[in-house]
Amino acid sequence: MDKNQIENITLEHGGGGKKSAEIISEIRKNFVVKSKWKNTGDDGATYDLGKDKLVFTTDAFIVDPIFFPGGDIGKIAMCGTINDLVMMGARPIGVGLSIVLEEGFPMSDLKKIMASIGKVSHETGVPIVTGDTKVTEKGKIDKIEITTSGVGLVQNVISNSGMKVGDYVIVSGDLGEHTVALLAKRFNYKTKIQSDCRPLHKEIEKVGKFLTACKDPTSGGLATNLNEMAEKSKVKVVLDEKTLPYKKETVAVTELLGLDIFSLASEGRFIASVSPRNVKKVLQILKKFNPEVRIIGRAEKGKGVFVKTELGGSRCIEVPRGKLVPRIC
Repeated sequence: MDKNQIENITLEHGGGGKKSAEIISEIRKNFVVKSKWKNTGDDGATYDLGKDKLVFTTDAFIVDPIFFPGGDIGKIAMCGTINDLVMMGARPIGVGLSIVLEEGFPMSDLKKIMASIGKVSHETGVPIVTGDTKVTEKGKIDKIEITTSGVGLVQNVISNSGMKVGDYVIVSGDLGEHTVALLAKRFNYKTKIQSDCRPLHKEIEKVGKFLTACKDPTSGGLATNLNEMAEKSKVKVVLDEKTLPYKKETVAVTELLGLDIFSLASEGRFIASVSPRNVKKVLQILKKFNPEVRIIGRAEKGKGVFVKTELGGSRCIEVPRGKLVPRIC
């Protein structure tokens, strides 16, 4: 037997690290067909319609707990799908919503979740245009599962493979707060941190044309997603330890729980690369949305992601291995 062959699925396969890449590769190899779809390895796939390109994305959500500081499973489902579209530079035009409920699920909780979805829909102007609802026997699932699919239109696609040597790497705000908020609620740990879950359509609408690559650091956090961008773009990314985008409280909770801070997920932030010519302009615009926006590194010749330490050394930031935090998005 091939030593790399997957025998059984583990929680590691859903965490956004190396194991996730393995199972995605296993799934994808069964569906290799020639088609006119492009960008199938990005946050959304694109289809040329002539003047515009259609962008299509889909995602499933099994969040635990379903209500957390700063949001709930409904808000994250809506924001997650909208953000996957806008990371491609697209204008979202519709979302499909599929819900699977466990027998006995409280109607009051369902109403709260639907209200959250409706609020994001109204705030962004993105309608729910189709959907499905199923109920399964008690114990067959854990409370509620939501799947959202979205479509959008774009003329100039932002791919996560467009980073160029010399580009600055920026983040739209401090990272990891979604993971910390969920874990604090899950383990009854007191913290002021709230989930960063929010739609990013307004920011990208203003700066998208200046970005060479863009991605939201959800599953696998900064480590997985920045490594993906660097690998696809065939560049090396060097981060500056002095500008790493994590609040002190986020760092403290991470150390308390023994987690890798670079693997913490965010649901309302994005990583982007910007040319030296446009970086000042982009930062000025984004600071109107979030004063935490900053440069965290730069793209160079080579490969991999590294952090330059304050002592002058350098260490490699690899794609996370082993068991990551499950059911955070």
